[in-house]
Amino acid sequence: MTKYLMFQGTSSHVGKSILTTALCRIFFREGRRVVPFKAQNMALNSFVTADGLEMGRAQVAQAEAANLAPRVEMNPVLLKPTGNATSQVIINGRAIGVMSAAAYHQGYSLKAFEAVKAALQKLSSEFDTIIIEGAGSPAEVNLKANDIVNMRVAKYLNAPVILVADIDRGGALASLVGTLELLDDDERKLVKGLVINKFRGDVNLLLPAVDFLEKKTGKPVLGIVPFIEKLGIDDEDSVSLDDKVSSGGEINIAVIRLGKLSNFTDFDSLAGEIDVNLFYATEPDELDAADVIILPGSKNTSEDLISLRDNHFDEKILRCAQAGVAIVGICGGFQMLGEKIFDPLQTESNHAELDGLKLLPIETTFTAEKFTRQVTISVDFEFLGSRIFSENLDGYEIHAGKSNIDKKIIAAGNVFGTYVHGIFDNDDFRRKFLNAVRLKKNLPPLASTRNVRAEKQKNYERLANIVRQSLNMDLLEKIIRQDIFLC
Repeated sequence: MTKYLMFQGTSSHVGKSILTTALCRIFFREGRRVVPFKAQNMALNSFVTADGLEMGRAQVAQAEAANLAPRVEMNPVLLKPTGNATSQVIINGRAIGVMSAAAYHQGYSLKAFEAVKAALQKLSSEFDTIIIEGAGSPAEVNLKANDIVNMRVAKYLNAPVILVADIDRGGALASLVGTLELLDDDERKLVKGLVINKFRGDVNLLLPAVDFLEKKTGKPVLGIVPFIEKLGIDDEDSVSLDDKVSSGGEINIAVIRLGKLSNFTDFDSLAGEIDVNLFYATEPDELDAADVIILPGSKNTSEDLISLRDNHFDEKILRCAQAGVAIVGICGGFQMLGEKIFDPLQTESNHAELDGLKLLPIETTFTAEKFTRQVTISVDFEFLGSRIFSENLDGYEIHAGKSNIDKKIIAAGNVFGTYVHGIFDNDDFRRKFLNAVRLKKNLPPLASTRNVRAEKQKNYERLANIVRQSLNMDLLEKIIRQDIFLC
């Protein structure tokens, strides 16, 4: 019989995703057939499965921790914000349209729960343990009637819930007590324990608070998980971008922080290089120090291109390009670097035609079709006066527009663009790209010494070890087996 454990939080970004990842690795090491699950994600950071279906990035990391290939049943509902309180709704990996927040939450979400139940039934037939992640807080009284990701899932499965609070942001005790107070009686009974996450300092100083919590709530505190520096595990929320900058390197890489920036994990492997100083630029003047300027993916290429112009980023980018600064476009950023963007169906904006930055000889036309697929490519092109040749590069495509030149990478001097997300996760390509920049700066090339995929596995092991040491695993096991019934 399948066992369940669910992490819910007192708010967003308290660590539910990371704790789910940790439990997936811990239980995988124990030999369990464990799988992650999140009913509904709202994120612009997505991934494409081997069968061309789109899902949230956080469940990809959790799947990797469980030694599984990502599959859409792990995240059957994905909402990708498009602006103006609307989101693209993706069910079972396929986009079904754009809905307003009101239309989705008041009318459609309960229909989407049918996909959630089907996914859970499928996973329950194949795995002995499912670790479930909630979203936001279960105590949002304005949303809970139609919420399909928190207590509705827990009640459907009779799954024990662990409530998580982030003490680093302050107010953890009040948020735990307040969340429990706002839950209905049957929901409160499903909460079997509490976790305090991201603690810095001497745990002994927190023990009086633990005693207070247990007496006040009648729920055991399963553990105090420390703040983990340089976690190195993919996030789903752009709120974590401030944690992703790097400093001290010889190469300055500026990623423009677009309003609809998507798939920011494309640049994590660059930030991890010893010779890279990577930052997210919000003002044009920040580009003055850049050796490389990256236009990242965008959920709304047209609107972000218009915003670039309104904020005078376009002028700065063009001046930098003329000065020989390396310019890179990924997906939506690639489309912006072209000559024209056509949107005859007005799928992204009210503009049927927009001028691009005209740094690459492509034109892009948006259609109703969305391209989602994994790819393996080889590249051979000139960039910054260097030849970049690299074979068997893995990545994936998620884009709505189709360009008139069907090449995976298009380069012109100091500019190149590609539709391939994850291209910098390929060690050989990443180092050759950086060495081209180094040679342009009269710096000696460096040998490639990193293995990003191996580093990820080490990070999962490190996370699992820390969390295992921090939690009362014996009590957690009893909760999963439902040997104890706390109310």
